[in-house]
Amino acid sequence: MIKVNLLPQRRAKVRAAADPSAKQAVFGVAALALAAVAVFFLLDMPRRSRLNDLKAANAQLDTQIAEKQKQLVGYAELKKAEEEANRRADSITRLLGSKVVPAHILHELGKVLTREGPTMTEEMARAVGTGPDSNPNKQFQNDWDPSHVWMSAFVDQNGVFRLEGGAQSESDVTQLSKRLAASVYFLDVTPAGGERVVDRETNLNYYKYTITGRLAY
Repeated sequence: MIKVNLLPQRRAKVRAAADPSAKQAVFGVAALALAAVAVFFLLDMPRRSRLNDLKAANAQLDTQIAEKQKQLVGYAELKKAEEEANRRADSITRLLGSKVVPAHILHELGKVLTREGPTMTEEMARAVGTGPDSNPNKQFQNDWDPSHVWMSAFVDQNGVFRLEGGAQSESDVTQLSKRLAASVYFLDVTPAGGERVVDRETNLNYYKYTITGRLAY
């Protein structure tokens, strides 16, 4: 009797299942999947978490910096004003040791040594300005730095004063003289000569000056 096999597909599956290369392929794919999962959880996730933490820390730091900058608004101007006040106080302290000087004269000398400038009449203010009524011989140099000059002695004899000090250059003495002449408290202001000298203690080279005039009490 002849037998007919009606189940060829089942045997093919059985053979396929028993094929070693197929098993190896399945195991390989599973291993790759496990490796990918391990890399994600062990390496990628911690790095992402660390990156997010750094971003959050940077954002917080930026916020703190912005707040500090708001608090420091105007600090530069205050610092500059403090330096000018200290510079003026130093010069006035030196003058106090030379002779008793009226308080309003000391105050005016202090103003002359800052960018505030001297106390002037309206007419004088127009003369030192840049308008049509200005006088080139009385005009100030606007970018002049008052810290380039200092005062060491101020002598008042019956309304006639003698001011002594030092400066970086002769042009600084000229600017100081112009401001003194423009003040309502000083009259007949005249630079009375000067010379380039070297300080024995500091070995610094500077211009030693003398300015004379009268006081308007």
